[in-house]
Amino acid sequence: MAALDNLVVTTALPSIRKDLGGALADLEWTVNAYTLTFAVLLMLGAALGDRFGRRKLFILGLAVFTAASAAAASAPGIDGLIAARAVQGVGAAIMMPLTLTLLTTAVPAERRGMAYGIWGAVNGLAVAGGPLIGGGLTEHVSWHWIFWLNVPLGLALLPLARLRLAESRAPHARLDVPGTLLVSGGLFGIVYGLVNAHSDGWTGTWVLTGLIAGGALLGGFVHHGFHSKNPMLPMRLFGNRAFSAINAAGLLMFLGMFGSIFLLSQFLQGVSGYSPTEAGLRMLPWTGMPMIVAPLAGYLSDKIGGRPVVAAGLALQALGLALFALVIKTDVSYAAQLPALIVSGIGMALYFAPAANLVMSSVRPAEQGIASGANNALREVGGALGVAVLGSVFSSHGGYETPARFVDGLTPALWAGAAAVGVAAVAAALLPRRARSAAQEPEAVREPVVSAQG
Repeated sequence: MAALDNLVVTTALPSIRKDLGGALADLEWTVNAYTLTFAVLLMLGAALGDRFGRRKLFILGLAVFTAASAAAASAPGIDGLIAARAVQGVGAAIMMPLTLTLLTTAVPAERRGMAYGIWGAVNGLAVAGGPLIGGGLTEHVSWHWIFWLNVPLGLALLPLARLRLAESRAPHARLDVPGTLLVSGGLFGIVYGLVNAHSDGWTGTWVLTGLIAGGALLGGFVHHGFHSKNPMLPMRLFGNRAFSAINAAGLLMFLGMFGSIFLLSQFLQGVSGYSPTEAGLRMLPWTGMPMIVAPLAGYLSDKIGGRPVVAAGLALQALGLALFALVIKTDVSYAAQLPALIVSGIGMALYFAPAANLVMSSVRPAEQGIASGANNALREVGGALGVAVLGSVFSSHGGYETPARFVDGLTPALWAGAAAVGVAAVAAALLPRRARSAAQEPEAVREPVVSAQG
């Protein structure tokens, strides 16, 4: 549910724009209100789960997410929709980082590669289903139902989570309110500046204020992470080359992928003339590939290590975006786009499961909760920045006025996305050949787990 709502709105954007109004910046905030709150509160969500109980907080996050989905479906205007999307992000931020820690607790170390592969496949199913489900519901029912869909699912999952998940928590977990405020304010300022730069100008008062204040607050967050006794994100973790490289790769991967899908889903409808359902179906060779390849990628990461699998996946994703940029034009056929879609899909699929395994094996068991939160947060930050950055590139070179103007903006935006993912591939290549596994940690540093079934 949490991953689905990252992309479910993309194929509905033209219909939302027609129904509720709004400019490019409003559409960007419809996506970013979710991804940004999701990103900045993920580490807090992980810390809350570590302190108060992961199952308990997972249930709370699920309840908030379900209620906010109903509010988004009922939104009377674009501002109400953006606000509900922000609350959805809060719920997702609480429950999403706890999925990996609950899974890690439940699965023996020697089977985690395959378990993470299944986890990656489920995320891949959500990525694949996002544009397709969003397009189908928008065309045949109403865009409101992309949010109503979450409500019965959430209501069904709440009792199952209470009855079937084992409780666990980390010892001596503490909350970091100053760190949360610093990173939340910093990221909001930067994304606000990027989203509004085209309409207000790069030298606009509020744009400059957002960028400068956001940068200063993020600098304060980094300082806090070095010098605070119990920071939400200890900067010492980035002294681990494996942790630094896989997180840098994840941020850049999501920057290029998210920003590109945001624009390409609109291209397929606004320029190519496909219906929302047709646009979602035509995205499947890209978004649907993780369902097929992610479990195999998890198996390969167990056999040969995650580094070569992740690096190859990112290189293919960058190549796929470059192929899009080379062929995209107002009258491009779907057949001409298909190679780019397939290459991008295989690349994304190869990335997901090994990346999760690399993150969780790069830290001690007691740090896996915060590592999961940090990794998910940085990827979501990448998604929010991708929509903002590639949207800014698009609006600087083109617009919605005519199909030709849309392509004029889309082409350089795709090249920017390809460059970002290409740098991610370089970061992945810097990973150590074999990251130390959590299973190799001595018992003295293992996290004591408090469990109670039912």
